[in-house]
Amino acid sequence: MQTRLYNFLFIAVIGLIIVSCANRGSPSGGEMDITPPKIVKSIPENFSTNFKSKEIKIYFNEYIKIKNLSKQLIVSPPMENAPEITPLGTASKYITIKIHDTLKPNTTYAFNFGNSIVDNNEENPFTYYRYVLSTGDYIDSLTVKGSIKNALDFESDTYVSVALYEYNDTYSDSLIYKRTPDYVTNTLDSTTNFTIENVKAGTYMLRALKDKNSDNKFQQKTDKIAFYETPITVPNDSAFYKLNLFSEVSHYKASKPKLVSGEKIAFGFDGDYKHANITLLSQAPNSFKARTMKEEGKDTINYFYSPKLEVDSLIFKVANKMVVDTFTVRIKDNKRDSLVVTPFPKNAIKPNEDFTLSANIPFSRFDEQKMTIRDKDSVVVPYKVAYDSLQNTYRFNFDKTEENKYTIELLPEAITDFFENKNDTIKYSLRTLAANKYANIRVNLSNAVYPIILQLTNNKGEVKAEAYVTEPKPVDFEFLEANTYYLRAIFDTNKNGKYDTGNYLKGIQPERVSYADKVVEGRSGWDEIVNFTLLD
Repeated sequence: MQTRLYNFLFIAVIGLIIVSCANRGSPSGGEMDITPPKIVKSIPENFSTNFKSKEIKIYFNEYIKIKNLSKQLIVSPPMENAPEITPLGTASKYITIKIHDTLKPNTTYAFNFGNSIVDNNEENPFTYYRYVLSTGDYIDSLTVKGSIKNALDFESDTYVSVALYEYNDTYSDSLIYKRTPDYVTNTLDSTTNFTIENVKAGTYMLRALKDKNSDNKFQQKTDKIAFYETPITVPNDSAFYKLNLFSEVSHYKASKPKLVSGEKIAFGFDGDYKHANITLLSQAPNSFKARTMKEEGKDTINYFYSPKLEVDSLIFKVANKMVVDTFTVRIKDNKRDSLVVTPFPKNAIKPNEDFTLSANIPFSRFDEQKMTIRDKDSVVVPYKVAYDSLQNTYRFNFDKTEENKYTIELLPEAITDFFENKNDTIKYSLRTLAANKYANIRVNLSNAVYPIILQLTNNKGEVKAEAYVTEPKPVDFEFLEANTYYLRAIFDTNKNGKYDTGNYLKGIQPERVSYADKVVEGRSGWDEIVNFTLLD
């Protein structure tokens, strides 16, 4: 019996030893490493003066990686030939900066790494590391501070470059299109405030770009811009500069038109083309007619013509104020588009909403005798119709009651388009909801300068409701979908009924926009009252 007990104990001990050996290489769990890497040394040392080297090495106490360097790294002043930073994509205990540019004399340079340096294991960031050097006897230490926000949108852009251009005899506003600035920083992704550091005393022009190409040069078509109107003086310890970032309307430019289908030519444009006139210069018969229509969602005007012309090409003149272009369009025997009529809305219609019909070909005629609207009891509902030639829509206004159903029927040939195409029988079904399915919001404005364009938008900035307010009175938004809304007021300074963005070269700032401090909760069956004090 005693021998069996010894054997059991011996086997148990051996088993524990085997388990212990098997687990020896396994991690114990332990606490997660949350300590960022530390710099051991730099060669040359950070904040070196009389710098003449072409290579910098920065050593760390552990293996590090570099992430998102193209977005995070800011070199100020920018270099024409970008420095080479290694390693990229692999772990190392040091960073190498190779300088391929000729540095300016008596100039302080700063390499701002943002949050790009992280440790290899847990990716703890070594935040906002800056390596600073001077090619002169001292380090410039002055700063320029401020904030930047979107002129129109609620959310501010990230990674906005903020720049200084030295204001002297060689300065012109066009420099922002041609060369890199004298100093630059970046708002990165966590704040709208900015600080340009290591600036020397002087006078500067302050500019900012949401720079798509990351080349520190303004591309009007793709970049957003912000600017301070007057020169700033450094040092100015009390100054805090506020900038509004906006997209400009592109300069007008007509693109070469092309035939896209039978007797339909697409004219593309950049910028404001609303005053562009398209004129056919080629000979045409007396029966010739033409219509233009903007293509929804594109900067394109479609030119429709009739009858079909047996020619190889057509010559057009496109004139917009002082700009005149002449284009030749090759003509082919293409098939014409078929008429496609699109209704809106397609299901539920609000009591204060009109029913509209649009089409891919300009409308020519509408026969009211061939369209009827009936409610759920088959009672004919009278309507009024209006045609919008710019949008190519027929708009139908009729009285609606809640929780009702409406059938809209168009008999054959109710609609005729530009090419004399006619519709077959079409039926649409619409319904109205109970009033308590909608949200209503009343807005009381304070500190307003009229007129005001008052808007409710979603989180993407899309306008869901709008009112033009010319006097102090409550503004009611009715029959809204239950949702969360952003409330904003546009100060319509020029009283043209729309938001006007800025123009950098003309020194025009975008129209002032003020947002309510809190989002507005539109709840079904509720009448929400919002007191909106407009801030400067």
